[in-house]
Amino acid sequence: MGNWVVNPWLSVLVLATWLGLNVFLFVHAFLSYERDDKYYYTREILGSALAWARASARCLNFNSMLILLPVCRNLLSFLRGTCSFCRCPLRKQLDHNITFHKLVAYMICLHTAIHIIAHLFNFERYSRSRQATDESLASLLSSLSHQEKERDSWLNPIQSPNMTVMYVTFTSIPGLTGVIITIALVLMVTSAMEFIRRSYFEVFWYTHHVFIIYFISLGIHGIGGIVRGQTEESMKESHPHSCAESFKKWDDHDSQCERPQFEGHPAESWKWILAPGILYIFERILRFYRSQQRVVITKVVMHPSKVLELQMNKSGFSMEVGQYIFINCPSISYLEWHPFTLTSAPEEDFFSVHIRAVGDWTENLVKAFEQQHSPIPRIEVDGPFGTVSEDVFQYEVAVLVGAGIGVTPFASILKSIWYKFRHADKNLRTQTIYFYWICRETGAFAWFNDLLASLEQEMEELGKVGFLNYRLFLTGWDSNIAGHAALNFDKATDILTGLRHKTFFGRPVWENEFSTIATTHPKSAVGVFLCGPQTLAKSLRKCCHQFSSLDPRKVQFYFNKENF
Repeated sequence: MGNWVVNPWLSVLVLATWLGLNVFLFVHAFLSYERDDKYYYTREILGSALAWARASARCLNFNSMLILLPVCRNLLSFLRGTCSFCRCPLRKQLDHNITFHKLVAYMICLHTAIHIIAHLFNFERYSRSRQATDESLASLLSSLSHQEKERDSWLNPIQSPNMTVMYVTFTSIPGLTGVIITIALVLMVTSAMEFIRRSYFEVFWYTHHVFIIYFISLGIHGIGGIVRGQTEESMKESHPHSCAESFKKWDDHDSQCERPQFEGHPAESWKWILAPGILYIFERILRFYRSQQRVVITKVVMHPSKVLELQMNKSGFSMEVGQYIFINCPSISYLEWHPFTLTSAPEEDFFSVHIRAVGDWTENLVKAFEQQHSPIPRIEVDGPFGTVSEDVFQYEVAVLVGAGIGVTPFASILKSIWYKFRHADKNLRTQTIYFYWICRETGAFAWFNDLLASLEQEMEELGKVGFLNYRLFLTGWDSNIAGHAALNFDKATDILTGLRHKTFFGRPVWENEFSTIATTHPKSAVGVFLCGPQTLAKSLRKCCHQFSSLDPRKVQFYFNKENF
């Protein structure tokens, strides 16, 4: 989590609160089922496995309640943009919504495993007690009839010694829904692995939507009432503390203890997931409504390296720098929506995205727009949604790091800066920008060259040459390119890009870059913004921590990473 560098105490507090609530709910439920007299007879059969199963179920419900909230994009955008209490440190926690979503998912997996293992012990003990002939209390309780006319008195869901655990599992509502929940969870977690999500996004996209089955099954999971406890009325007539030891005399007419009566534990999962479920339904309705608004494509540009630029208009569309939208192309897929960062500036009369063909969906989209004699495909747009890049102008010094197509949010930022300088915006707090763009191939620089060239000229005319410091790094190159660049090194412009700043070969040495920035700006707040891979994020996060001064009045680096 990137914000550990910025406000470690707040991130720790959020995580500690969440973990603390999990521990509290688990321990509270465990002790309740382990000590409550209502479940005295149930524990005679199941032992402590009952408490383990119910405690893990309580935590499962709690985390299932939370899992949808981090992916309610409109809610997060509302909190980010309109709620004053969410600004600054609190607002930054919203940037880690996907990280928190994953942590909650891991917690659900943990408690699912505990819940399943506990119930395996429970069913084994149910079966063993039902087959026992030792006249023990557990055996007597297991033999209580399911056919009782006056009251629902049974305690063991296995009705006869010949009934198998497998039969009960697949014929009872809790058993069958439990199997469905487990399968759905396995599919969602495995398809969300980094390799599958990056290489086979469609598999991740479709499989992740079995969460609908997961929540429906979870809502009805407890309806069968397999977990049972003694009724309050029965406890008044036959309290286990006074009657358990005399269980062999329950049927005697002169006995003061009657045979206990039991009732199923009421279903409670639906109570936990109802509110977030309704909130998420409203979220999806709002997304659907906005996606149906007409989008007019005003310009289509094919850039080198299979990069498609779409310039669009949409009624009522309003954006900030660094935001992103979701795009759907019905002619390719009715269900798939893919996120793309906006590359236009808020000051422009259109909004645009740059899409690189890196998967099946994006390749099909690029091909659809390349066909000159075919009608332009219809595009649906949902958004925009806020990101961490919106805060870029809150820092005196900004360091922008883009890897490949990850440069897109910074295109929006740099364009906005160009407009702010042209209109002499006096509210611009940022004094210096360091921009790093790391690419594998030279063609990727081409579509961004015009913007950088315009910024170069604008800064020179305004006498602010030092405002924008950019460095382009080429990581995929051969000896011919390097030799050609070396022979033309003395020229005023770069041989590869035509810009005044020379292209560097290889990767940046981040320790040297951060050291230079820290020396140049000894008393500044430096915002570091990354749109790129996790390995690069680790390096930058480490440097932010390493080069931030212990004195809060001196240079401080604040790490921010795009997550969507």
